[in-house]
Amino acid sequence: MAETKVENPDIQVTDKAPEAEIHSQLKVAPKPQSESKGGYWWGTGRRKSSVARVRIKPGSGKMVVNKKELNDYFKRKQDQNAVMAPLEAVQAEKIFDIFINVKGGGTSGQSGASLLGIARALKRYDESFLPALRDGGHLTRDPRMVERKKSGQSGARRRFQFSKR
Repeated sequence: MAETKVENPDIQVTDKAPEAEIHSQLKVAPKPQSESKGGYWWGTGRRKSSVARVRIKPGSGKMVVNKKELNDYFKRKQDQNAVMAPLEAVQAEKIFDIFINVKGGGTSGQSGASLLGIARALKRYDESFLPALRDGGHLTRDPRMVERKKSGQSGARRRFQFSKR
């Protein structure tokens, strides 16, 4: 049996069952493959007009957003931290490979949608993550949307200047 090293020096992985051994050492129970779809656990997140489809699977901590690395896609540190927040809440930053497809809206809405998608996928993966995710507010959908423009006005609330004469 050949042994390989993982990023954490306390963890030794053998060639036979690396996922099961990593999870037993990190105290995260592996899920049976029958509950996943193709080896992935899915989650959908929405924020403003953005929609994120998230797939997670046990792995080395790789995060890909629209076929780019996280730091290349979300330039602002605030957006990067928002996406990582649910993983930090359950101490699983280096346990899962995460693939996100996000469309619509701007970067802030897309990062919020990704946050919710990751949290929902983690909840599907392991129900014991639920209290930590709920306490952090990661499973709550933000219902605020852009208000529509009304006819006879210049915007949603702004009106044209009133002229008495």
